[in-house]
Amino acid sequence: MDQTHASSPLAGAVHDLATEVVLALRSGDHLATVCGAAGIDEENRTGIAAARVIGADLLLPSVLYGRHPHPGDVAVLDRAVREFPPKPDAPAATAWSHWHMISTLQRFAPPPQGATGPGTAVGTGTGTGTGTTGTYAEPDAAWLENAPWQSFTHQLSVLAPLAVPAAPSAVQRAAADRAVDLARGFVRAVRRRDWLQAAGAGRWLAAIGDEPATLGLERGLDFVELMGGHDPRVTLHVRAARLMAEARAR
Repeated sequence: MDQTHASSPLAGAVHDLATEVVLALRSGDHLATVCGAAGIDEENRTGIAAARVIGADLLLPSVLYGRHPHPGDVAVLDRAVREFPPKPDAPAATAWSHWHMISTLQRFAPPPQGATGPGTAVGTGTGTGTGTTGTYAEPDAAWLENAPWQSFTHQLSVLAPLAVPAAPSAVQRAAADRAVDLARGFVRAVRRRDWLQAAGAGRWLAAIGDEPATLGLERGLDFVELMGGHDPRVTLHVRAARLMAEARAR
């Protein structure tokens, strides 16, 4: 672990997990274990908290390459879902992140027959014997419709893990409806040198594929990675954006 990026054990674990996701995205190796490479398993409390921060992006290489994730990574994400559920007064972004983690787990290990669909966390089927029981419906996204474009971009960048193919949600529909606002937010984030927000907004624009032609998203993402690439979360979003843009161009 690079100690220059680890102001706390949690920050260090987040840095390591994001770095391993980036490496897996670059290699395309579906047998690679993100968590194992970072020295994290489902009994590592700090690692589980870091997985909650990374969210469903823990399994992003499998999502983008269409391959089965490593069982150890699935087990860690499942544990993060169970250990860190959103509180009743949690921010909407936290609720959405939790919902997407559950949905991603179910994407690779569907709930048992008779469960009530993608909004349900009924035994995530990870094979660990520790699946949760209960329901978790898609949260409300009406608050995004009238949010100022600055706030809209900020919230969408926080929810960048939802910007993946074949994962429809109210957040994704809001992003598609406000591509121009996202483009404005991307430019603003670059000017403010907020590389993480710029990378998240750019990932959304690549996912929806409807950015203004004048934006120059590809070159913009190159610049964001150049300037903010010391943070592996920035590189993660930029790499995800490139992979989605490449897949759409094929």
